Amino acid sequence: MCGIVGVANRKGNTVSANLLKRMTDLIAHRGPDSEGHYTEGSVGLGHRRLAIIDLSPLGHQPMSNETGDVLITFNGEIYNFQKLRVELEARGHHFHSQTDTEAIVHAYEEWGDDCVRRFNGMFAFAIWDKPKKRLFLARDRYGVKPLYWYFKDDVFLFASEIKALLEHPALSRAVCFPALNEYFSFQNIFTDLTLFEGVRLLPPASTMAFELESSEPPKQRCYWDYPFPRESWRLGEDECVEHVYRLFEQAVTRQLISDVPVGAYLSGGMDSGSITAVAARNVERLTTFTGGFDLSSASGLEMGFDERRSAEVMANLLKTEHYEVVMHAGDMEWVLPKLIWHLEDLRVGQCYPNYYVARLAGKFVKVVLSGAGGDELFGGYPWRYYRGLGAANSQDYFRRYYQFWQRLVPDEDKRHLFQRDTLKALGEHSTFDVFKDVFKGYMGSLYSNEDYVNASLYFELKTFLHGLLVVEDKVSMAHSLETRVPFLDDDLVEFAVRVPVLHKLRSLEPTVRVDENQPGKRQMFDFETSDGKQVLRKAMGRFIPAHITDRTKQGFSAPDASWFRGDSIDYISRLLRDRKARIYEYLNPAYVEGVLDQHCGGKSNRRLLIWSFLSLEWWLRNFFPR
Repeated sequence: MCGIVGVANRKGNTVSANLLKRMTDLIAHRGPDSEGHYTEGSVGLGHRRLAIIDLSPLGHQPMSNETGDVLITFNGEIYNFQKLRVELEARGHHFHSQTDTEAIVHAYEEWGDDCVRRFNGMFAFAIWDKPKKRLFLARDRYGVKPLYWYFKDDVFLFASEIKALLEHPALSRAVCFPALNEYFSFQNIFTDLTLFEGVRLLPPASTMAFELESSEPPKQRCYWDYPFPRESWRLGEDECVEHVYRLFEQAVTRQLISDVPVGAYLSGGMDSGSITAVAARNVERLTTFTGGFDLSSASGLEMGFDERRSAEVMANLLKTEHYEVVMHAGDMEWVLPKLIWHLEDLRVGQCYPNYYVARLAGKFVKVVLSGAGGDELFGGYPWRYYRGLGAANSQDYFRRYYQFWQRLVPDEDKRHLFQRDTLKALGEHSTFDVFKDVFKGYMGSLYSNEDYVNASLYFELKTFLHGLLVVEDKVSMAHSLETRVPFLDDDLVEFAVRVPVLHKLRSLEPTVRVDENQPGKRQMFDFETSDGKQVLRKAMGRFIPAHITDRTKQGFSAPDASWFRGDSIDYISRLLRDRKARIYEYLNPAYVEGVLDQHCGGKSNRRLLIWSFLSLEWWLRNFFPR
């Protein structure tokens, strides 16, 4: 795993080696082991290396083929590269290293742009094809590895992180208002926009071609999408359990390939516990990590947020070398400026606990396994899917689910949230249209309750999971740590999306409604109905004890509802009640203060929105200094 950058200039201006180095220096945390640069006329590639496979100098990047005609800068891991290497050698290709990077180079030579269809892994890479004067960019199926780009006035830029792009003089900094509207609707960005005007995120499962000697803009293509079946696939539950068990074990084992130590996050729950169980069979004295919280000032359901005890039980059972970090109320304010600088692309909810646990893991290993993806593939959030059940038709379903996914500010409150100039800049921008556009690639039908659940799973894989992956990449790479996600193995994903809904959820009857802002929402829901991930629970029962697979899922969340009313209230007031705060260049102070009053007075829980206000304030301070 590494950091990549690149510049291509159609005007013929020579790419400055010094500028390229400044761009890579800004993402040195992604690759502290070595750096490399390639410049030739109006094209330049840069690389920062985090050495994971083949630690020798032969893995140095940018890397080329034997003739120097094809060069690559690559971030990620290709887990099936050894199998590809055998096939490519049989076709006459010669290898000089043991890296997966070299496999990509020869795969491109052999199959062209379609090489991406053969990779099982997480990746973001750019290939400079010298004979064709062409840059080819690609991102993995699920969006585990980010890849940002910018094109204006014949200058094309790309990088693993936006801060590297900002170093180039061609990019002028401005806030993207449609992205701001998306963020304060969904606490996420569903399109390829970012909060930086003109900077875009290449979508998952997409490639991009930039022809240096053409006048056309970069051309983008989607090469894969989640293959939810048009009609329900009537596979029996026992057969599903057997397949999930086999494919999961294969996925974890496949992702253990490494020439450096591998560890695992361990929460005490089913997903991370099952990954750890399989990994511990293959890695002697596996190292595991968890995060806990000081609950001395927490209350109510938050008292169950500390999972250290459950993690310790699992660590003892699986005989891992286990480490913990405990977070306190003041830890958020201490880390927030640095965290937002690393995050830069604001998405999803509170992530400072993840930052601290990644920092802990980074002290011991270079690679860590994560349980991300299990919920989104196997139905871990039933209270969300049930919002669309009983819909009269597809349009009714879209309306219901859209209402739920306005996590922060509903449409009717936008005129109170945004300043007049912000509203004017937004014009007729519709976040409902943004929401509906997510479903354009959905291949399933939309007639029955089972269809509506599959559509909801598709939506969350494309949006919520993608946001989580972008954030996880940033917080882990801030500590030069590679995070791998075994649930997002190609074979496992292809099967999981075809598993019938009734093998994932216990019932398709709408039940209790749960507020996403509410801490302990999973416990509240499961108190009423123990549901979700049924087939996965049964398959994982072969790896871990029943008291773990039957356990109510607990999300990794700090007791912020209490902390924002107590220990952190002075910090929040100091930042957000100051009329000179940067957010008030775009937001209405009266609305923000009203939200703070509601939360601090105990009238409602607005922790997600308060976190987003804090994040935007530090984002503006970091990237738009006065």
